[in-house]
Amino acid sequence: MARNNLREVGDLNDCLFCKIARKEIPADIVYEDDDVLAFRDIRPQAPVHVLVIPKRHIASLADLTQEDKDVMGHVTLVASRLARDLGVSEGYRVVINCGKDAGQSVFHIHMHLLGGRSLGWPPG
Repeated sequence: MARNNLREVGDLNDCLFCKIARKEIPADIVYEDDDVLAFRDIRPQAPVHVLVIPKRHIASLADLTQEDKDVMGHVTLVASRLARDLGVSEGYRVVINCGKDAGQSVFHIHMHLLGGRSLGWPPG
């Protein structure tokens, strides 16, 4: 995992989302398969606010490589499926924050699925 920015990632054993994926920390899981986990955000910003993560640690969007295309495509498909399953397919937003200045607070790539209310533009 040398490709990750360890300044921001820290010890991968301490990664909050890795611990959730390993079931060391409880979460309200709404989807799981071998590669992807989705769970409700503990500080929701909309009636539906789910985080979709690859189980394999990738620090941020900036750290993606060619080998990540399949899992990140799968993350996106899971978000789309969850939007339908959670009843927000008529209008929802997916967001990936990249870096501290964009609001990334957990350095394990994750896609926010937000819906269930009108979402203004521009965000932030």
